[in-house]
Amino acid sequence: MADISAFFFILLIIGIAFPAMLTAWWLLFPSLIARAQTRVDKTPWGTFWLGLILVIAVTIPIVILLALPFGPAKFIGWILLGAALAISTIGSAGIAAHLGARLTKHSNLTPLNGFIRGAVILELAAFFPLIGWLFVWIPIILISFGATGFALLNWSPREKTQTSAPTPRKP
Repeated sequence: MADISAFFFILLIIGIAFPAMLTAWWLLFPSLIARAQTRVDKTPWGTFWLGLILVIAVTIPIVILLALPFGPAKFIGWILLGAALAISTIGSAGIAAHLGARLTKHSNLTPLNGFIRGAVILELAAFFPLIGWLFVWIPIILISFGATGFALLNWSPREKTQTSAPTPRKP
């Protein structure tokens, strides 16, 4: 019985801590999170593909380091894994900001209230068994890595230029 209680309270603590951590990122680094949000808004597929490239680029050295029979290499592999996941929360905060902006557009919420609700929605969607794990959690991780990469590199999406139609000549 104690194992079940411990498991439940660990999940409860994580469930409260994740939106709080994303909110802290949003409040501490507003321009960085805004860049990640802009990428999620404007180019979600480009963000997804960059995230896939970054996940592959980070996974290969982590797997190699964790497979080595040398303690310090395994330690560095675990540190690299934790650092990659911690840094990817910048992109997760950008996704939560995107969800929060859409919520505030459709209701009477303050930006902070919308952001927190967006973070909770993101978290609860990923917790949904099977569907959330496969079709929400995995794409969100990839998009999060991509949004983080774009935000840290300060690559903004190109603004679409409007081309004016040629005016007809008068005879």
